[in-house]
Amino acid sequence: MPEREPKTVQRIGIVLLAAGRGTRFGPEPKLLADLDGRPLVRHAAEAAQASGLGPVVAVLGAHAPAVRAALADLDLRFVENPAYADGLSTSLLTGLATLPKACAGAVVMLGDMPCVGPALIRRLAGAFDGRAAAIVPVWQGRRGNPVLLNHHRLATDLAGLTGDRGAGPMLAGRTDVVEIPGDAGNGLDIDTPAALAGL
Repeated sequence: MPEREPKTVQRIGIVLLAAGRGTRFGPEPKLLADLDGRPLVRHAAEAAQASGLGPVVAVLGAHAPAVRAALADLDLRFVENPAYADGLSTSLLTGLATLPKACAGAVVMLGDMPCVGPALIRRLAGAFDGRAAAIVPVWQGRRGNPVLLNHHRLATDLAGLTGDRGAGPMLAGRTDVVEIPGDAGNGLDIDTPAALAGL
C-alpha cells in the first residue's frame, strides 16, 4: 500500500501588539503592571513562545524601551511602530509587514490579555488550512482574541484599515471565517486597575 503524502504544515507567525498607551489604565504603563510577579505583557509573550509557533513579532510603541526590557530574554523579534498614537491599525499593519513572507497565517495577540494560553493559540493554527480568511475563537456566543488572519488573502482589506480598529469589523459578515470553541481567557482583556485586581 503506497504511503500517503504527509500533510503540508502551514507556517504560522505571531504578532504581539504591545504598542498602545493604555490611557484608560491611568498614568502607569498598563503593559508593565504586575500580575503574579511578572509584567502583564510578559504573560502574553510567554504564551506565544510556548505555543511552538513562530516567529513571534512584538510590536512596540508607547514605553518601548521599558516593554522591550520586560521581554528581553524571550525569543522575539522586536519592531517599533512610530505611528502607534494613530491607533491599533498601525501596529497591526507594522507587525504583519515584519513577518516573513513564508508565514501563511498570523495569530494576532493583544499584550493586555494575560489569560490566553498556548493551547488556544495552537488550536487556532490547527484549524487553519490556508483557505479561510481567518480563524476566530468564540466564547459564550461572542468572538474574541487572539485571531488567526490569512493576511495574504486579506491584504486588500488590511491595507484599508485606519485608526484604532483591528480586524474584527473587517471580518464581520464574511462567509470564509472559521469559528472554533474558545475559552474564558479569550474574552478577558485588562483595561483598568480594577480589572487587573479582579484577576
